[in-house]
Amino acid sequence: MVYPETFEGFQVDSAETWTEFKKRELIPKPFGPYDVEVKILACGVCGSDVHTITGGWGPKNFPLCVGHEIVGEAIRVGPSVTLIKQGQRVGVGAQIYSCLDCKQCKEDDETYCKHQVDTYGGIWPGTDTVLPGGYSSHIRAHEHWVFPIPEKLETNLVAPMLCAGLTAFSPLVRNGCGPGKKVGIVGLGGIGHFGVLFAKALGAEAWAISRSHSKEKDALALGADGFIATEDKDWNEPHIMTFDLIVNTANSSDGFDLGKYLSLLGVHKKWVSVGLPEGEGQMVRSHDFMMNGCFIGASHLGSRKEMIRMLELAAEKQIEPMVETIQISEAGCKEAVTRMKKNDVRYRFTLTGFDKAFK
Repeated sequence: MVYPETFEGFQVDSAETWTEFKKRELIPKPFGPYDVEVKILACGVCGSDVHTITGGWGPKNFPLCVGHEIVGEAIRVGPSVTLIKQGQRVGVGAQIYSCLDCKQCKEDDETYCKHQVDTYGGIWPGTDTVLPGGYSSHIRAHEHWVFPIPEKLETNLVAPMLCAGLTAFSPLVRNGCGPGKKVGIVGLGGIGHFGVLFAKALGAEAWAISRSHSKEKDALALGADGFIATEDKDWNEPHIMTFDLIVNTANSSDGFDLGKYLSLLGVHKKWVSVGLPEGEGQMVRSHDFMMNGCFIGASHLGSRKEMIRMLELAAEKQIEPMVETIQISEAGCKEAVTRMKKNDVRYRFTLTGFDKAFK
C-alpha cells in the first residue's frame, strides 16, 4: 500500500486572521516505529482550538492546523506497534506522545509527563516541523495515544469525547464520583454537559450549576438530578456543605464569586477546575475555603486507561452527547470556530465530510 508523504489540511496564518482557513499541503512528523497513521473521518471542534488561533492563550507557531478530537481509520502501523491494528477505527485526543518511562508515565499520569507533546501546534523534537492537527486528511501519533473506538459508538458523537469527554471524566473518577456522592458540574457547555452525562453514568447524584436558568431544560434532559442558577438570590444557601465534589468547567471567570461556590462543598471535599479561561482568572482567598477545609485543584486531560474506560462506559450506557455536524471546508471551519467563540453551540461541533474535502 502507498502511504502519503504529506497531508492536506486547513490552516490559519495568524491570530488577526483566525477565521480565515486555507487548504494547504502539510508536512507531518517523521513516521516512527511506534507510530500509527490515521486517515481522519471526523474531528470535534474544541474550545482549545479557538483559544489557540485567536491568540487568547498567547503566541503560537503559525500557520496552524488545529483539531484534537479525531476519529479515523488506522491505515498504517509501525513495526513496534502492538496496541492498534491496521484497519481499526480509532481516536486521537489532545496528546500524541509521552516518554512512558518517567515516574508520571509509569503511574498512569502520562498526561503530566515533562516530555508530553500536544497533538497540534508544537515543534516535534529534533525537527522544525510544526505539528498539524485534525482539521486535516491524516494524523500521526504514538500508539499509546491512539485508542480503539467501541463499535457501538457513532463516529460523529464519539469525536468530542476524545478531549472534552476525557477532560470531564478523569477528574470525576479520580475524585470518587460514584453511588452515594453528590457531584456538581459548573458550566453547562461542551465539557460541562459531558460532566453531567458521565457523573450520572458513574452512579452519582449530578447537579448542574449555571449562571441562569436558560439551560435548565437541557441539564435535566441530560439526566441531571438538580439545577442551580447563580443568578438567583442566595443561590448557594440551600446547598451549603452538601456536595462531595465539584468540577468547574466554566470558560469564563467574569463575576465569579468563588467563595459562594466553595461553600457548597462538604468538609475536605474537592473543587477541581478543568476550564482554562483567558486572563488572570478569579481571586483565591484563604478564608473562602477555611469554613469547610475544602481543597482546590485542577485536572489536565486523562490517561490512556481512563480514556479506554470512558469509551467502554459510553458504549455500555449508550451515552449520547449533544453534537451538531458541520462539513469540513474553509467555510465550514470558519463557521465552526466563529460560532464556538460566540457560544452558539449545543454543545459540541463535529467536522465531517473528510472524504469529500480530501479526495
